[in-house]
Amino acid sequence: MEFWEAGFHHPHPAKMTTLSPAGFDSDNSSGEFPEASQRVPGGLPVDTSRSNGVRKAGERPPQENGVQRHRTCLPAPMFTRSDFSVWGILKKCIGLELSKITMPIAFNEPLSFLQRITEYMEHIYLVHRASCQPQALERMQCVAAFAVSAVASQWERTGKPFNPLLGETYELIREDLGFRFISEQVSHHPPVSAFYSEGLCQDFLFHGSIYPKLKFWGKSVEAEPRGTITLELLRHNEAYTWTNPTCCVHNVIIGKLWIEQYGTVEILNHRTGDKCVLHFRPCGLFGKELHKVEGHIQDKNKKKLFIIYGKWTECLWGIDPAAYDSFRKQERRSEPLRKAQPAVVSEKADADVDAVPEAQDTVQVIPGSRLLWRINTRPPNSAQMYNFTSFTVSLNELQTGMEKILAPTDCRLRPDIRSMENGNMDLASQEKERLEEKQREARRERAQEDTEWQTRWFHQGRNPHTGTPDWLYSGGYFERDFSGCPDIY
Repeated sequence: MEFWEAGFHHPHPAKMTTLSPAGFDSDNSSGEFPEASQRVPGGLPVDTSRSNGVRKAGERPPQENGVQRHRTCLPAPMFTRSDFSVWGILKKCIGLELSKITMPIAFNEPLSFLQRITEYMEHIYLVHRASCQPQALERMQCVAAFAVSAVASQWERTGKPFNPLLGETYELIREDLGFRFISEQVSHHPPVSAFYSEGLCQDFLFHGSIYPKLKFWGKSVEAEPRGTITLELLRHNEAYTWTNPTCCVHNVIIGKLWIEQYGTVEILNHRTGDKCVLHFRPCGLFGKELHKVEGHIQDKNKKKLFIIYGKWTECLWGIDPAAYDSFRKQERRSEPLRKAQPAVVSEKADADVDAVPEAQDTVQVIPGSRLLWRINTRPPNSAQMYNFTSFTVSLNELQTGMEKILAPTDCRLRPDIRSMENGNMDLASQEKERLEEKQREARRERAQEDTEWQTRWFHQGRNPHTGTPDWLYSGGYFERDFSGCPDIY
């Protein structure tokens, strides 16, 4: 099985506490644009054929003000991992790509990587908003905010998602958020996950394939993004493409674990030629740049139209370039001359530990700026739930009757993930080993019969906008003919 695909668990987490049996709800974020309760503009004409099918005949799922309620906590809290060490596994892997390293279940979180991809959709209201904007510049602002928000759930998420089995799928339909989503693990070596989503009001298509390349560097694990992400705004006949920044997890062996994102993300509007260039800053020597995102929107002639700044862990703001330049000039004139102070290093500093930078509490907001996005408030006991957001907590929920409607390959039906979520780690470990052996046996049988694996819902092709190789949705999933699905569980 592959090693980390999009996140990691530290061997020395905080002390476990017990969750409240009553559960809880996430507070809405304050600010100009509330995130937690967004709906599709103009309401949502719901087609009942799009339902997740979680109810029995004549029965409706739990409702509140006409909107389906989702669970607000996991069945069991996260358990302590202080007895486990990752060093024995990783010490021979320094500088190598981690593609076939088996990890104990102790370092997992109870989600498949396919479900983790679905977390891109938490702030999908930004895409709905983009679709409603009359000007291309305003649409790009929303798309840029959406691209940043897609990585926000990784903040403090140090758990390793389960590697998807070949042929595994995950679907999610959220009528309250106005989308439906399907993903499939289309390749095992190298691991490739393909996804496709569409707006229930036919306002967008969102699709791509992801195959991150991971390397272990002794004290950190780096995930280099591979694969193109495509967003199509159907009402404007526009397509945007980009690639996510690199994610690095520090102190995977010893010390306090921390995460940073860095690299340049370029979002291209293929119709207008406009481009948004976003720089995810590495933390730097003194941590002053930790979590910062800075960039601009430019037209096809490279003229700057809009400045964007903020933090991917907090919020994103935008301002007119002239106002931005004026503020920076005034700031430089008023700033007193400061002599560089030598760094103070503790005598007890461990050479094997990357010091954790002290993050600024807030983003310095330039007068005249516009708030583009703010991160959602996490549940009060998020730390005991693998630092999940409220959206993430609901992803593996299996409501009564849902198993009769879902594809038999859906992540919710994986017994190892389900056992871990329920707190039964011994059974989860046994099931994980059983599923991996079943996958190996199926691969041996295909080799003996000289047959190739056939994907079900996606096919190889070329991205219609970039011309690069991609995995494209073949259609038909939501017609729910699952008769030909493989038996992978």
